[in-house]
Amino acid sequence: MSLVARYLEENGLPTVVIGSALDVVEQCGVPRFVFTDFPLGNPCGPPDRRDIQHAVVSRALQLLKEATAPRTTVRLPFAWHDPAWRGRYGRVDAAAREALLKEGEQRRARFAAMKGPAKP
Repeated sequence: MSLVARYLEENGLPTVVIGSALDVVEQCGVPRFVFTDFPLGNPCGPPDRRDIQHAVVSRALQLLKEATAPRTTVRLPFAWHDPAWRGRYGRVDAAAREALLKEGEQRRARFAAMKGPAKP
């Protein structure tokens, strides 16, 4: 998304990115970025917190209007509803490991079959 924002900006369309991957988005150099410290996939907040979602989007629109310098990042003060999310995020326990490995092998086999035989 960050690279799309840069392309749109280069072609005259102002953008603002709302995201949770601070290092990645800032490395890409988007013009305006609203950072929320939430799990990936939830940049506007928890699904049941319309108040937070509204505040995030409102701040993004405000940044779009008011940013005076390139690569402007605004960090919002909201916290995820479960403070322990970071310790569990993306962790795979031993019970699920084998099932995930098998699922990955099946997916790779399906994609390989869709591609057909390798060309010499």
